[in-house]
Amino acid sequence: MTKPLQDPILAKLQDLVGQELGISPWLLLDQARIQAFAECTEDHQWLHVDEQKAAAGPFGSTIAHGFLTLALLTKMQRDANALPRDIPTVINYGLDRVRFLAPVRADSYIRDRVTLLAARPKSPSRLLITTRNTVEIKGEPSPALIADALTLLVSE
Repeated sequence: MTKPLQDPILAKLQDLVGQELGISPWLLLDQARIQAFAECTEDHQWLHVDEQKAAAGPFGSTIAHGFLTLALLTKMQRDANALPRDIPTVINYGLDRVRFLAPVRADSYIRDRVTLLAARPKSPSRLLITTRNTVEIKGEPSPALIADALTLLVSE
């Protein structure tokens, strides 16, 4: 059995399970960002980088890599003020579930709606949280992705 959390910020977070923690501002996913991600990951599939070919393809334009959208969760969670800023160490602990539901066309805006699903003490100074991240696409009925992210908050 784990001892109670020592940090009052972590202890308060346990009371927010089931609640929405925040919504990030809209973030532009433009072709330059998509291209930069393609360069970093060496994923140059035409759907992402060939604007002319993609215009005639199934989505009518290039689309962001699913993993680019997923990689932006950390930034969007921070921008949504979904995680306590007074905790000195925040560690990406992994993902429980990710589903890519809709393509993000180049020059679309996305945002993250963050809900706290679970908060489990790992020690008196560590709290493992699970957040549901629903990445919405401005003007689109379906989200780009839904991901359950695990984050370890360490107050020591």
